Amino acid sequence: MERRALQIALLLAALVPVTAGGAGVVWGSAAFGAWAGAGADSQTRYLSGLLLAIGAAYWSCVPAAERRAGRLRLLTALVVTGGLARLAGVVIVGDPGRMAWALAMELGVAPALCLWQSRVARAPRALEHTVHSLVNGSPTVLASR
Repeated sequence: MERRALQIALLLAALVPVTAGGAGVVWGSAAFGAWAGAGADSQTRYLSGLLLAIGAAYWSCVPAAERRAGRLRLLTALVVTGGLARLAGVVIVGDPGRMAWALAMELGVAPALCLWQSRVARAPRALEHTVHSLVNGSPTVLASR
């Protein structure tokens, strides 16, 4: 049940980078309410492509979410690094306007999903250990009966 909830959360959360990344690829900086010259627009489209790929990589974790710790940790590190860069921009330049919601995803939701995945991944191992202990007559399990 918890595994299924994690999978659904990953699917929904990844909609954000896929949608924002896709919009940035198609419309460039205009997708984010800004106009930029060709160089800045090119950079926006490039970074939007990376964002789109990050979302797709999150989706690739869904079928076996409990076994994708390494991939989810790497994705989380990438997303948090981007969030810290965005936060630096808030400190240096000021309020990012409607992009402020992205900070919540980058510094809140992504780490929370990573921690949740760790918990889901541990659950089968804990059950396996308990069953193994019961079968083999572990003193600690037998004493707790």
